[in-house]
Amino acid sequence: MLIAGLTGGIASGKSTVARMFEREGGYIIDLDAISRRVVEPGRPGWQEVVNLFGSKIVNKDQTLNRKTLGDIVFADHQKRRELEKILHPKIYEEENHQIGKIVKDDVKAIVILDIPLLIEVGRHATVDKVVLVYVSSRVQIKRLRERDRLGLEDARRRLSSQMDIDSKLRYAHYVINNEGTLKKTEETVKEVFQKLKKAEALKRL
Repeated sequence: MLIAGLTGGIASGKSTVARMFEREGGYIIDLDAISRRVVEPGRPGWQEVVNLFGSKIVNKDQTLNRKTLGDIVFADHQKRRELEKILHPKIYEEENHQIGKIVKDDVKAIVILDIPLLIEVGRHATVDKVVLVYVSSRVQIKRLRERDRLGLEDARRRLSSQMDIDSKLRYAHYVINNEGTLKKTEETVKEVFQKLKKAEALKRL
């Protein structure tokens, strides 16, 4: 088994690339999806987050208002760290559970952990390979504003909460430039996936 960490910046198109890897045969573990699951109403994580931030982050259906929560933690680094202390242990537990199920069925699996903050939280040191989905910060801001209907300053603030994407390049084993056409991105994904398969085979020697 080989474990690769897939990362990028906000609005870099990482989810699109993850789906392309899945079509090639990769096993995708979406850490954002897990993070949402561990704070579903009724789960211990939900109660801990509500205790920390108050009822203002709760929708009428008791789900967390992710936009309100995001506005708080993107503006307050201490609050973000406190949120991470609640979520990370629960996320890692579910991640390990999913990896165990995959490797039980396929010992040659290429497992791809889709982790937005892979490098920021030091997880790049725990995976076999790092794959970076790259677009320039200018393109990030443009896509972020269009996707989330944000003003320029809000988009810049969200971008500044993460490591500059150009600084992430030195951590990457493979870079997928996602500023061009989908066809070009898909061709690069295919090339990288073949390299991951070769790396997995070498790992078993």
